[in-house]
Amino acid sequence: MDTVVRRPVAFVAAIVLFAEAVGIVLINAVLATVVENQDMSLAGLESSAMSTGTWVMGGVFGTYLLLCGLILLLTGIRDRAPGRIARIVLIVCAVVHGVLGALTVGLVGWAAFAVLMVVLGLIVLTLVAYGDEAGGSDGPAAGAESGTVAPVA
Repeated sequence: MDTVVRRPVAFVAAIVLFAEAVGIVLINAVLATVVENQDMSLAGLESSAMSTGTWVMGGVFGTYLLLCGLILLLTGIRDRAPGRIARIVLIVCAVVHGVLGALTVGLVGWAAFAVLMVVLGLIVLTLVAYGDEAGGSDGPAAGAESGTVAPVA
């Protein structure tokens, strides 16, 4: 994929993930406040424990999305493929968006599903666009490029 296309895609994906991180933290803040203000327990679990868990989950997930956005931003700035660990982090982020999208269809609706699939598409497009530089493949094409013939099993 041409540099003209892949750099803007990485930048847009980074901006979207930054916005999503802020949104996740805000949603969890609202949920934590609502749970804290209620005067009930769930199976013996106090509302303060549930509120603390919601704050922690929002912080961890928001930080993870910020990390993914930072990886994509650095990928776009450097115009180089992310490293092995960074690629794994982005792949996990893409898988989470896919699973959340599948759950969101029934719980929230098609609009939320579409948003999650756009984010998933941006992450995957960035990974594929920078995939050529990541170290080559083990398939038959690798042997054909170097002039050697790959063995057939």
